[in-house]
Amino acid sequence: MIRNDQELEATRERMVRFENILMQLRVTATPEEFPLVTSGYRAELLRMQQDVFAYLTRHATEPVPA
Repeated sequence: MIRNDQELEATRERMVRFENILMQLRVTATPEEFPLVTSGYRAELLRMQQDVFAYLTRHATEPVPA
């Protein structure tokens, strides 16, 4: 869960790193190994995207959920 703009920025930077890794693996991994070596990155990217969306769609005056 993202609690403030600093955490938002850190999450967005982490997402870029993971996207860059996936871009590289698209080329370097074999088609057979690709799903296996990327599954963790894909799952984490989806989780981070959900966190970013939840943060950005909550008004700044609303409290952070517990």
